[in-house]
Amino acid sequence: MLACTPPAKQLRGGEDEYYRLIDVSVAKAATDSRSKNWKPAPDGLALEVGGLAFLPDSRLAVAIRKGEVWLLDGVYDDPPSNVTYKKFAGALHEPLGLLYHNGDLYTTQRSELTRLRDVDGDDVADEYLTAAKGWGVTGHYHEYAYGPKLDGDGNLWITLNIGLGLKDDQLQRVVPNPALGYRQGRWRGWGMKVTPAGDLVPVCAGMRSPSGLGANAAGDMFYTDQQGNWVATNSLHHMRPGVFFHHAEALASMNQPGSTIKGVEKIPSGLPLPQALKQFNALRPPAVWFPYKKMGQSTTDIMLDHSGGAFGPFAGQLFIGEFTQAGVNRVYLELVDGEYQGACFPFRLGFASAVLRMTQGADGSMFVGLTNRGWSSLGRASYGLQRLIWTGKTPFEIKEMRAMPDGFELTYTLPVDPVSAGDVNSYRMSSYTYLYHATYGSDEIQTKTPSIVAAEVSEDRMRVRLRIEGLRPFFVHELNAPGVRDAIGQPLLHSEAYYTLNRIPSK
Repeated sequence: MLACTPPAKQLRGGEDEYYRLIDVSVAKAATDSRSKNWKPAPDGLALEVGGLAFLPDSRLAVAIRKGEVWLLDGVYDDPPSNVTYKKFAGALHEPLGLLYHNGDLYTTQRSELTRLRDVDGDDVADEYLTAAKGWGVTGHYHEYAYGPKLDGDGNLWITLNIGLGLKDDQLQRVVPNPALGYRQGRWRGWGMKVTPAGDLVPVCAGMRSPSGLGANAAGDMFYTDQQGNWVATNSLHHMRPGVFFHHAEALASMNQPGSTIKGVEKIPSGLPLPQALKQFNALRPPAVWFPYKKMGQSTTDIMLDHSGGAFGPFAGQLFIGEFTQAGVNRVYLELVDGEYQGACFPFRLGFASAVLRMTQGADGSMFVGLTNRGWSSLGRASYGLQRLIWTGKTPFEIKEMRAMPDGFELTYTLPVDPVSAGDVNSYRMSSYTYLYHATYGSDEIQTKTPSIVAAEVSEDRMRVRLRIEGLRPFFVHELNAPGVRDAIGQPLLHSEAYYTLNRIPSK
């Protein structure tokens, strides 16, 4: 066994060896975010980040929960010891997104999409223009509104939270669907787009808490949802017209003018998801499920790595924020028979607080906005801004997991040891699904253990074809590869992958 141990200088470390965290501005002490006496740290601006957007001159615009937008300069410095702050806008109602578009900043407030214009060039917004409005606000605390994000066709997208347990005067500001028995503020639980002509268009429905949205490399738009009633576990969804995802109360707006969903007369409940999909024609599965606790507890923002390799070996993939566990996960997507599906992988933990917003800098590094206000998270602070830099070292990871007619093909970031990677005993797999029901969350159900019958290593040692018996559509296929080693005998930095198999390819 000693003969197989690589020299000490070749032993690899943890996540921070490959991706290093830099504090740009982080609260100096942890604060109980649920405390009745909570207040920001007394030593400066409380960066409870709700939105991030870079300006063409490399300054970073930051929207904060207090309802302000600040312009930060010097954020690329390492260490960032001379960051400057300029207040650009204020008096906003909980902005939960920020985008630089057509020369101005856009943010989504509770009741409207707002365009912030600096007319005279003094770095202070002179005009607050309504770019779009038309959704309902009953006054319920949970009615967050997120965005905007830009798709490949030039549309601006926003997503709208469901109100939970509306009561009293909130019920005076709802739209009802008497036939189904649901009532919500107008378009609550919907994904909306604003066209280049300025039209607000409802697109798809069934969202609970869609706090993250973003486009993939093809320009298609996705959102993340968080576990709760009707939502089995955290999930990533492809937004497109006429599609329903899971939260039934969004159908309160089904009969509103402009609705893309019609004729739903009954919502199945208490069924395994594959069975519910057969009974509910509008229902579509997530592109990716994030198994609860294994892959976080509350998904947030979506960031496409468009750096072309400046952020490491995952160019073109999506990074997904994680609130409770103060981390970021990674997603590989593929389009199979017209349906997006793919795998999620652990990526990086250890942020100072809950990850709510992410954006990519010009150098490929990731800027991460933090705030745990209102909910608890891991970490040493309640809010802040951090930067994640690739160190130039390539981690040994499963880079991609592709569906095949008889299994999966794994692509690695480094050449594998053909003996360990070609041994079926180096891998374990299970598959499971979830209940579709009105209850909060779901356990993994109908669990089985598919048989891995072959592991075939490619000639270049970068890929392994796993031939598997027992694949099931609409099931998560959880893979663990603890026995796989790279060319110098080191294990994977993260050996887990979770593939949501919506379609089994025919060839």
